[in-house]
Amino acid sequence: MRVLLSVYSCAPGKGSEAGVGWNWVRQMSRFHEVWAITRSKNAPAIQQAMETDPMENVHWIFFDYPKWVRFWKRGERGLRPYYYMWQFGAYLKARRLHSEMKFDLAHHITFVNYWLPSFMSLLPIPFIWGPVGGAESAPRKFWKAFSARGKFYEIVRGAARKVASIDPFVRLTARRASIGFSTTSVTQQRMRSLGCGDVTICSEAGLSQEEIERLGAFPLRDSGPFRVISVGRLLHWKGFDLGLTAFAKFHQKFPSSEYWIAGDGPERERLEAQAQRLGIAQAVTFLGVRPRAELLSKLAECDILLHPSLHDSGGWVCLEMMAAGRPIVCLNLGGPAVQVTKETGFRIDANDPAQATSELAEALLQLASTPSLRLSMSSQARTHIRENFSWNKKGEWMNGVYANIAGNPV
Repeated sequence: MRVLLSVYSCAPGKGSEAGVGWNWVRQMSRFHEVWAITRSKNAPAIQQAMETDPMENVHWIFFDYPKWVRFWKRGERGLRPYYYMWQFGAYLKARRLHSEMKFDLAHHITFVNYWLPSFMSLLPIPFIWGPVGGAESAPRKFWKAFSARGKFYEIVRGAARKVASIDPFVRLTARRASIGFSTTSVTQQRMRSLGCGDVTICSEAGLSQEEIERLGAFPLRDSGPFRVISVGRLLHWKGFDLGLTAFAKFHQKFPSSEYWIAGDGPERERLEAQAQRLGIAQAVTFLGVRPRAELLSKLAECDILLHPSLHDSGGWVCLEMMAAGRPIVCLNLGGPAVQVTKETGFRIDANDPAQATSELAEALLQLASTPSLRLSMSSQARTHIRENFSWNKKGEWMNGVYANIAGNPV
């Protein structure tokens, strides 16, 4: 088939949004002729990757507005208004292409966000929406610990979603979708409320076979202190303050333990001060931002991942750590709650901060004091990733969706 993919964010060798776009393009080009429309700023990295690893069935379409139109966009500032504009301009370009190419279907992939529209839904062909997320929220009882900046962020984010509920183009995107994919059950409900009749839960993330094999070769640790790691940007909603409190409770009962925090961000100073107040500064190491290869080596030096995020639609590091045979301790929220099973880790309910941190600490203690439990979860985690989060398997599954939507079941 001739397939149009909308991938605003798309780049090789990346995680998060850029990795989602890149990997779905790669997968769908295994089965179909793909036209991938993305930002012009992504062109250098994509063209360089194509020189060494070409995807013969992909036609790249690079689009951006002129600099004089986007002069006001700087990093995160103005990102969403520009994305809205970009979607419309990309649609006009796609409409002209469709008159010539006669696409069989269009698929919106990135941004992985339900509350901004995809104008590709206006094309007179079947439209697939997602996987998208964004309906997840930090429970209100956890807001008390947020900085003023964090509270302001949550208020603005909530307001943006309320605007989306009345945005006619978001509703049109939902109604026009032949099928929608949501990263979580919360987003699934929101997409249905907007008018998307058929919504299936599907994680947007995956790992390549090479990554699964490389991570699967990491040996399990059998000596040294019990080491916990958390990875991510140091933002209020990532829950690192909960991680520190939980680790402090655990460390009292299991002193031969360390906590590594990899990443950087505006919350770092507050978190370092919190570690001092809790009396665990000597057991906590802030690793900062590390190159991917170095970060992976750090993961190999740890026993489990503590992922206390409050509204993560994705959670790629959970997949990487499970592929490496490391159990996960996370909150029963967002994408990690979909990815992690009872056989591969602990999903802790987030009723309030005191309950959550106590149960996170208890999960750490169980894993630290029961090597057989870690060994069992390690084996189950590796199998879980191979069977459910391999990009190749996800591509084969989506190919079946394409065939059904186009009326040609495989």
